[in-house]
Amino acid sequence: MPLPSILLENAVAEFSRLPGIGRKTALRLVLHLLKQEEPVVANFAETVARMRKEIKFCSRCFNVSDGEHCAICTNTTRNQQMICVVETIRDVISIENTQQMNGTYHVLGGIISPLDGIGPEQLTIPGLIKRIEEGAVEELVFALNPNIQGDTTIYYIQKKIAHLNCKVTTIARGISFGGELEFADEMTLARSIAHRLPIQQYVK
Repeated sequence: MPLPSILLENAVAEFSRLPGIGRKTALRLVLHLLKQEEPVVANFAETVARMRKEIKFCSRCFNVSDGEHCAICTNTTRNQQMICVVETIRDVISIENTQQMNGTYHVLGGIISPLDGIGPEQLTIPGLIKRIEEGAVEELVFALNPNIQGDTTIYYIQKKIAHLNCKVTTIARGISFGGELEFADEMTLARSIAHRLPIQQYVK
């Protein structure tokens, strides 16, 4: 059923573009904003626009950042000799919520998936290898989704750094094969990180 205002219709259509937001939810959000004072809505719009325009990505780990390097990379209390390799920024947030990782991160921006046209060249793998070559990295912890694409990515990177003196581990299989980190409960994810395994134990 069409809405009585084209402006309202357009706003609902834009909110509906967001993941997990259907038309009914979008309409509820738009009507909520319509009840707010104009300065409140203006501040909301300005905040989102400013975030999109000014936010940066850490030149070292590719996490979101307000400057050249993110707060995790510049935190001197973190273990700079440990790198936790993840697929997306959401995975960084999920793992940080467990409070079990005191190292740094490296966001690949995806995983190798030939069927989806995603190869190593589309990911930040060169940056990761450069970090290992240039720094005193003692352990590389893979925290990728436990599926075929994740294992393929781990295998590829492992081969690329085989000549380097770096311990390679992965989070324990507390995360079921085929599952996704984003939807794992914090306790399961925390135990998976705390009981990570040498990569050779499951990548054959």
